[in-house]
Amino acid sequence: MIKYIQPVKADLAEGLVAEVYVQIKRDFGRVVEPFSLHSPLPKLLAGAWMASRESELVGHVRRGFKEAVAAAVSKLNQCLYCVDAHSIMLNATGEYGIANKISNARYDEISNVKIRKLVEWTLATLSPESKILHAPPFSRQDAPEIIGTAVFYHYINRMVSVLLSETPLPSNRPWLKRPLKRVAGLIFSRAIKRPKTAGNSLQFLPEVDLPTDLCWAEKAPNVAGAFARFAAVVEEVGKFALSPRVRAFIIERVNVWNEKAPQLSRSWVEQAVRGLDEAPKVAARLTLLTALAPYQIDEEIVLAFRNHFPEDGKLLGALAWASFTAARRIGTWLHTPPT
Repeated sequence: MIKYIQPVKADLAEGLVAEVYVQIKRDFGRVVEPFSLHSPLPKLLAGAWMASRESELVGHVRRGFKEAVAAAVSKLNQCLYCVDAHSIMLNATGEYGIANKISNARYDEISNVKIRKLVEWTLATLSPESKILHAPPFSRQDAPEIIGTAVFYHYINRMVSVLLSETPLPSNRPWLKRPLKRVAGLIFSRAIKRPKTAGNSLQFLPEVDLPTDLCWAEKAPNVAGAFARFAAVVEEVGKFALSPRVRAFIIERVNVWNEKAPQLSRSWVEQAVRGLDEAPKVAARLTLLTALAPYQIDEEIVLAFRNHFPEDGKLLGALAWASFTAARRIGTWLHTPPT
């Protein structure tokens, strides 16, 4: 269930939203909530879809490997919805045992050495000094797809943590989850096997230059094109939703962020926003939590923002900008292997 905003329903979609929905349904299998929640801002929907599609769904790296990365990022970020979602997608690729092991944090039991190493690398993506990030377990050719998948899910986990419920499944009961995930995997398996052409999603947005901090994508033109367009749209919606002062405030703090998790209480964020006027304060509180500790956001934080900025597009734009600002920062920690 999508909270706080009203997405565009598939049968009512028009223009760019309708065009993107058609491709999502064909290439992903159905228009799932992590995509449709972007629909109040059509260009943001297009950008998020292409960043996901061009890194995760197409290319030469096996889909199961990239789904393991997505599931492990989600586990790292405590995004329960996304852990279930990518367990389902791993089941759809036939990797039933790996889905269960990642869901239950039994990483050492993954028998496929390549996937186990990728999961170990993924679990270190919030630790910039980790040795495995400096010697990643994939080739230079594979880097844009694997790093792109990791960066995108660091973004989407934050969006989902705020805007979606705890699971995409019809029940959250532990004893029901495993069979439900198997059944759900069958729904997506046909779309996974369907041939897809790299770069087909780039038609939705105009070409722009790749920012230097996303240079890990440059060896794969489709991934680079997708993330360049996504970055441009996120900056656009950030300017629409947030004042220059709030954006500068968040960038300053994200740029000095490292692997240290914030305190369990929200006292750290209250101290950070102290001294700001009321409207900038509620915006800074929401976006700083989104970037660094989305699991600490509750209805009170969101509704305080909506009291000052009632439009769905403002909330969505603020969340997207903060989420991608954090994900881009993480991407600067992820090294491409030498030639």
